[in-house]
Amino acid sequence: MLIYAKQPINYIIANHPQKIKTLYLAKEIDKKEYSRLMKMDFEIKRIPSDAAGKMCKNASHQGILAEIDPYKLYDYKTFLNYEFVLVLSGLTDVGNIGAIIRSAYALGVEAVIACGVKTLPLEAIVRTSTGALLDMPFAIETNVHNVMNDLKMSGFYTYGADMNGKDIRDVKVKQKRALFLGSEGEGLSARVTSKLDEIVSIKMSHKFDSLNVGAAGAILMDRMRI
Repeated sequence: MLIYAKQPINYIIANHPQKIKTLYLAKEIDKKEYSRLMKMDFEIKRIPSDAAGKMCKNASHQGILAEIDPYKLYDYKTFLNYEFVLVLSGLTDVGNIGAIIRSAYALGVEAVIACGVKTLPLEAIVRTSTGALLDMPFAIETNVHNVMNDLKMSGFYTYGADMNGKDIRDVKVKQKRALFLGSEGEGLSARVTSKLDEIVSIKMSHKFDSLNVGAAGAILMDRMRI
């Protein structure tokens, strides 16, 4: 798994250095920092900038790349004894998913389940989550209804984000809870919302259609902390 750019790699070096196989440097770095890295238990290779560009298909690598161990997906059924789970229904934008996972990790969510997709580019999500994916149990399950049923059978109270829902500030959040966020364009389907226990929303101070799913998700996760 190839990761690039300073923020995610600095996070991995600080928190998961054992996952790094090879660190690639395409720019000069501070001598003290280089000396510190040399003492760590992974290989360091200096490479030309154009070679680095080819490795990441000309994305902005900021002069640093790392080959790390693959991320191993979880079975979502191992999350059924948790208390705060996030379910992403139909989200596909890796920038939004990464930002949501980063917020989820910061705000006390214990696991994330992606539904409505068969696969996701995990390398990109590690990068867009600034490495937080490596600390967040993450599962992919195509059928959101299976997930919902299993969560409910395990005692979860299910909440869904929708503009027409109840103001989250007026909701008394249950201890064992699952928050469902819909896709970027369509939101949650009517079939999903009809089976959720409660629909919640963020009331706007001014006339405005909606927030980006990443921003809305972060606000709701924060308000649902116990």
